[in-house]
Amino acid sequence: MTLLRILTICLCFFSFATVTSAQETRVSFGALQVDTKLPVEVTADALDVDQETGEAIFQGNVLISQGDMRLSAPRVLVVYDADTRAIARMEATGGVTLVSGPDAAEANRADYTIDSGVIVMTGNVLLTQGPSALTSEKMTVNLTTGSAQMVGRVTTILRSGD
Repeated sequence: MTLLRILTICLCFFSFATVTSAQETRVSFGALQVDTKLPVEVTADALDVDQETGEAIFQGNVLISQGDMRLSAPRVLVVYDADTRAIARMEATGGVTLVSGPDAAEANRADYTIDSGVIVMTGNVLLTQGPSALTSEKMTVNLTTGSAQMVGRVTTILRSGD
């Protein structure tokens, strides 16, 4: 999505923000769509597995990779599907960074549901796209479509490029 398109979307949003009670905007996220069927690679300083609950906790410099998408956080809880033993979802906490292509987002927490390819980032969300930045309280990223929705007092800083 070009800077001009982001500017147009944001201007439309801000002109209607006083009329609507739900404050949200839609943006693109990532240069390419992520194939959510690709393997998920997780690296960390430590791992604690609980066989009874089907959960694993990765701690310390956690880095999750899937295709061109990278997610890093101090702590990530991985929950496995009881039937298939495949990863069902991941809960990253403690300050999360998500990078896909030229776009990057930061938040206090991120919940990634593998099958749907949806990442929900909450708490002080900051999205940077080139020289532009958007903030909100919640951002939902659909990795299969490459789109994102930001909700909760969306604010933007737009800079014109050369």
